Amino acid sequence: MFFVTRAVPQVHSGLWAIAAIGFLLVAGTLTSELVELLRLPHLTGYLITGIVAGPHVLRLVDDPTVRSLSPINTLALALIALAGGAELDFAAMRDAARSLAWATLVQSVFVLVAASGTFLLVAPFVAFTHGLSLGALLGVALLWGALAVSRSPSATLAILAQTRATGRLASFTLAFVMTSDVVVVVLVAAVIGAVRPMIDPSATFSFASLVNLGHELFGSVALGTTLGLVIATYLRFVDRQMLVVLLVLGFGVSSVLDYLQFDALLTFMVAGFAVRNMSRQGHKLVSHIEQTGTVVYVIFFATAGADLDVPLLRHLWPVAVALTGSRAAITWLGGRVAGSLAGDSADLRRWSWSGLISQAGLTLGLSAIVAREFPAIGTPLRALAIATIAVNEMIGPVLFKFALDRTGETSRVRGPSFAG
Repeated sequence: MFFVTRAVPQVHSGLWAIAAIGFLLVAGTLTSELVELLRLPHLTGYLITGIVAGPHVLRLVDDPTVRSLSPINTLALALIALAGGAELDFAAMRDAARSLAWATLVQSVFVLVAASGTFLLVAPFVAFTHGLSLGALLGVALLWGALAVSRSPSATLAILAQTRATGRLASFTLAFVMTSDVVVVVLVAAVIGAVRPMIDPSATFSFASLVNLGHELFGSVALGTTLGLVIATYLRFVDRQMLVVLLVLGFGVSSVLDYLQFDALLTFMVAGFAVRNMSRQGHKLVSHIEQTGTVVYVIFFATAGADLDVPLLRHLWPVAVALTGSRAAITWLGGRVAGSLAGDSADLRRWSWSGLISQAGLTLGLSAIVAREFPAIGTPLRALAIATIAVNEMIGPVLFKFALDRTGETSRVRGPSFAG
């Protein structure tokens, strides 16, 4: 790869994209096996592969190739959300409703307020905040706090797929992270509407964004439920060529959802939830997704590593480290408080925060929305968000796997591997 990329650096074709996929699969799998010797999650190996092979280090996979792999990421996110919904058992969620309710309340409100306050403290070291009025600075801080509330369903599912963890911490983290997606989307939309007059004095508060949000949420839930029932019916009476079906879902349905302006992650999550809880086909769906799951995770996270803006992270790392460190501390404290209020077990009170550190695609998507809504400060704010996401993406999975190991929930049965 190193020789070919230097010999024909101008070649950017579909064949080269296929070569990049093959390279990332092999190198990512090998690296994940090596980091496992250090008791690190496979996801860390995938990210390291992408960063080293990406356009900012060895340049084995350049920017055009990374962009050409975006359809693969669309498929990956669809399968990840579908698998996540299929893992959510309504009876188990009902039993843990008290813990989930307290965790959602504390981790949303407390993180929003505390992360906003932290941003105000580091604002003198953030160049784009200089010259802002106090009201505008407070508005930017609230936007940052809303982004800090978001988590990473893909990282959570990748760790659970590798470790095959079962237990209270694993089930709580999965249920909380998947259901909190809805809370985060609503929260960001509400904050955007509230702070618009603070950042732009000529703007007024509008309910239009909330109306659009309601359309998106209700439409996604309705379509996801219908899609789930269709999938369950197919599994019940046909159950053949599921690889083709998953490809159609990942590419075709995602395109339709984008056209309808529905949230693809929420739609597929609801579809998986419907298959699990409104039929007896949930185990079949999970089994089919697991057969392609490892390949999906390798490509998705290796591409995320290759897409990481290393120069930007190098430039913003002091502020990024300060913000990610404070967010981790806030999340840890919120987990302790929520666990005490809910009367959780000692292990859950101690480690419930560990699976809530990771950030990835959802946060990137929300930061893009913020950048679009506030052009004056959106671009530098998104750049800072990308830098912090990079740090959280690296340390979050390690912390979650460590917690699963310490609580004894990690299975001794080896998870699925691309290498067989």
